[in-house]
Amino acid sequence: MSELSIFIDESGDFGPFEPHSPYYILSLVFHNQDFPIDEQVKALRRHIVDAGFPEHHNVHTAPLIRRERDYASLDINARRRLFHALFSFMRQCEIAYESFLFRKVEFGSHDKMVSRMSRDLGLFVRDNLAFLQSFENVIVYYDNGQKEITNIINTVFNVFLDAELRKVSPSDYSLFQAADMVCTLRMLSEKLNASGIGMSKSELEFFRNERNLKKNYLKPMRRKQVEGWLK
Repeated sequence: MSELSIFIDESGDFGPFEPHSPYYILSLVFHNQDFPIDEQVKALRRHIVDAGFPEHHNVHTAPLIRRERDYASLDINARRRLFHALFSFMRQCEIAYESFLFRKVEFGSHDKMVSRMSRDLGLFVRDNLAFLQSFENVIVYYDNGQKEITNIINTVFNVFLDAELRKVSPSDYSLFQAADMVCTLRMLSEKLNASGIGMSKSELEFFRNERNLKKNYLKPMRRKQVEGWLK
């Protein structure tokens, strides 16, 4: 039985525009279950254990870069190794992603941004409906972290697809952690290429320089974009 898994994560909040929080990002990672990833998951979990965490630790890439929360005691080399392990996991898996970025300054209210999110996700699903319907099962995973996103997912996927929606614990699925990394890299790409904001001090330290980020992470990441994969 053919099955498509869709893992959804977000970055940002629904509050008003603030200089420290100018964007909201919604990312989807797609995995055709005909292509198993068991060995890649095992390899990633070995790296997580080597970094001093339980094998089911949920890697959060933004705090990892900034040396926050669980990663405050890790030196920069250990954090880079863990980041690269998750990135390598993504590159080695037969997956694809789509990421939506919303500039909060463009919306006059919370409701308008939610409406745009729902519209953009709905258009994406509708435009790729033939591919999505080619699977006997479509399972959408989200951790219900923000009620607005939960409502959007339920509305869009119930309208267009007979999809099963599951609440996920991020630590149970490495591909949910991959969706988190997609959000982080999408944010970094926006800061470099569109907004002119540039990298923060902690980001520059972590990636060494903009060229390294673009060459070793952003450019390879673009090859995983969903365009062409869903056709």
